[in-house]
Amino acid sequence: MAIKIDSKITEFEVVKEGAEEKLTAENHKNRRAEDRNNVVQMHEKLERPSMLQGSTYKITTPLSEHALYVTINDVILNPDTDHELRRPFEVFINSKNMDHYQWILALTRIVSAVFRKGGDITFLVEELRSVFDPHGGYFKKGGKFMPSLVAEIGDVLESHLCMIGLLKNNDLDEHQKKFLEQKRAENEKRLSGDGDASDYPENAELCKKCLTKASIMMDGCMTCLNCGDSKCS
Repeated sequence: MAIKIDSKITEFEVVKEGAEEKLTAENHKNRRAEDRNNVVQMHEKLERPSMLQGSTYKITTPLSEHALYVTINDVILNPDTDHELRRPFEVFINSKNMDHYQWILALTRIVSAVFRKGGDITFLVEELRSVFDPHGGYFKKGGKFMPSLVAEIGDVLESHLCMIGLLKNNDLDEHQKKFLEQKRAENEKRLSGDGDASDYPENAELCKKCLTKASIMMDGCMTCLNCGDSKCS
């Protein structure tokens, strides 16, 4: 059906080949820029959702007959988008032992405030792990040394940050694991005659990297049977 145009043509534009694709690409670019501007970042004024996802970790120490339960709740930012991010929002520590109630309550409030402040919070791990008890630390099951109860809370925080992807997990690769398994087997074989093949040799020294009493002399070098750290590497 023909359409008759009675009015005069005041302006016109010649559509060049590829102009439509270019316009579509610009629209996508503008849309992505708009999406970036709408991304919600962690900040202290962010309201607490009615429900948070969390994980609870149990800490047992020789310092008390009662265990500590550390609960870290996370908030999901920008859910169901390309910018979805899980960040810690708050931490609670509960125990039947009331001896440490004051400083534990203060610690949870301060750490939770740092969580909600936003930015890089991974520094908290080293800050907590560097706290030493003046009365001495203790060894966990498996031979890992804990300089204080606060340091073990830092260990729990590190595990949680690795789980949600804010920290990289420094696990050994397959080659390192195979090497350590071989060395452990050699060590157990050497100790089997005495009937005392524990996890690590009794004369093992404390590894400065993983704080485990598992560093022994192998091939002329002090090598940790737990994390693989070697003086010669």
